[in-house]
Amino acid sequence: MPTIRQLSTSVINKIAAGEVVERPASVVKELLENALDAGATRVDVTVEKGGAELIRVTDNGCGIAADQLSLAVSSHATSKIVDADDLFRIETLGFRGEALASIAEISRLVLRSRCADCESGAELEVVGGRAEPIRPAGCPHGTSVEVRQLFYNTPVRHKFLRTSQTEMGHITEAVSRLALGNPKVHFALTHGNRLVHDLPPVENLRDRVAVLFGEPIADCLIPIDSDHEEIRLHGFVANPTQSRGNNRMQYLFLNGRYIRDRSLQHALGEAYRGLLLTGRYPICFLHLELPPSLVDVNVHPTKLEVRFQDGGRIYSQLLGSLRTTFLTTDLVARGAIAHPAAGDSQDEVAQSTPASSELFDWAKRQLGQPDGGNAQATDELRLHPFQQFDSDDRGPTSSAGETVFRADGPAVPAPHTSYRALQIHNRYLVVENEEGLEVIDQHALHERILYELLREKVLSGVLESQRLLVPEPVDLSSQEAAAVLENRELLGRLGLELEPFGGETVLVSAYPAMLANFSPSEVLRSLAEQLEHEGKQPEPRDLLDDLMHMIACKAAIKFGDRLTPEEVESLLAQRHLAQDHHHCPHGRPTALVFTRDQLDRQFKRV
Repeated sequence: MPTIRQLSTSVINKIAAGEVVERPASVVKELLENALDAGATRVDVTVEKGGAELIRVTDNGCGIAADQLSLAVSSHATSKIVDADDLFRIETLGFRGEALASIAEISRLVLRSRCADCESGAELEVVGGRAEPIRPAGCPHGTSVEVRQLFYNTPVRHKFLRTSQTEMGHITEAVSRLALGNPKVHFALTHGNRLVHDLPPVENLRDRVAVLFGEPIADCLIPIDSDHEEIRLHGFVANPTQSRGNNRMQYLFLNGRYIRDRSLQHALGEAYRGLLLTGRYPICFLHLELPPSLVDVNVHPTKLEVRFQDGGRIYSQLLGSLRTTFLTTDLVARGAIAHPAAGDSQDEVAQSTPASSELFDWAKRQLGQPDGGNAQATDELRLHPFQQFDSDDRGPTSSAGETVFRADGPAVPAPHTSYRALQIHNRYLVVENEEGLEVIDQHALHERILYELLREKVLSGVLESQRLLVPEPVDLSSQEAAAVLENRELLGRLGLELEPFGGETVLVSAYPAMLANFSPSEVLRSLAEQLEHEGKQPEPRDLLDDLMHMIACKAAIKFGDRLTPEEVESLLAQRHLAQDHHHCPHGRPTALVFTRDQLDRQFKRV
């Protein structure tokens, strides 16, 4: 029969170290948090061999008194809380009193510190959890912690360390997070003899972002500032032209503490819905400030996860603030004209800027003469009054009416505007505007317009449906048939009425009027594929949105369709019908703007 034993303090500390110290970056994080809690305005981090050989963190904070050094490296010893009630009003980054004890248990640690009002400092060395006597030391005011040979006495943990480059990457990320959360503190990071980061204090978070991630990211930041009762949200999000293939550049801070919160990340994704391509993630640097009593940070030893008292309220504030900001921000993509760098081949330059090179090749050919395929493309091109399109053939049905096409409803009045515009390659519309040239993706723009009209109809419950005289049977796979029949109610909101017909056959009795050019079987199979792609038990709202994306895509003019001048003008006039006309529902930009200054430079007029 197994015997129950009381674990030794050393074993307990090693277990605690396994929770707190995952890798060298964990040590850097814990020591930096202690420095910031001590009121430091400058923190220097020195690392050797990715932190496996040495980690030194030096700060100019308040310091530790000599008679408290031993207590500082003891388990569950802290100056940041006194009793259990303090756990509900934590205003510091650390509070558990485990970090130094855990680190000292699995390394050779030297702690030096001097308070501002002391004439000299003191030093304490701890080797594998065993403390040496405290001795005097000459040092500036503040604290310095040296951690050598991390995991030297826990070889199992040591062998899980990655290469120096990999571990250094994690350390750099840890420093970056704290630097973004505390922009008014000076941070310096050195690896071996190389200065990795020197981050002087800044007043504006944008300046720190520029140093850490480059000017292209900083230049695309959109400021966010929302103050609702006790909760303030401020910081920056990136224009949709800048995104990533993962969510690692989503920096969320709670009272200066970097956190990971799935709910807030979901709100961020919802705010960017329709502005980013599938599989792309937004970039953000956002700070939440709220009373400590409204959040529980004592959820996990690493303190990355928190629990909000009213998470729904914060979710709504984040989502609402971003969407409101986007609706009042010009999100039209600005084209970048690349110039060859030293050593770049012409092929490399062409591959890096296909849109701009194609545009300017076309512009040079067109200088002073119309396009060979469009006799009306003169320098004084003026298009005819707006026309109403017919949803069956997209051809003009009126040559004088001042209306614009709405695919699934009556035409609406359009503003009296003239455009100097031209279609090129049956794909893009080139339009003169106040800034210079705007190049529009005809399919993407029409898709966005139709999507928003379709969404409006679906939400109001008045989407037109075309009923078939004789229901059409459609044979599907067993999985497809099950998917569409399980979602009959949802598909009904899109104007598609279905009935089971036995086996894998489904009867279509009605389908969306705006898809009159497509056969019912083609429409149903496309929807079935979309339903299967969504996986098991999709959220009805998300699924409905994706299905509307697909219908709008099918109904829109295609990439490669030749348009008459009247159709071009009518499409451009409809942009005012869409709030987010700068992006298609899948997140692709609908237009690129090339300014007159860019054009002048390209044609050597500057």
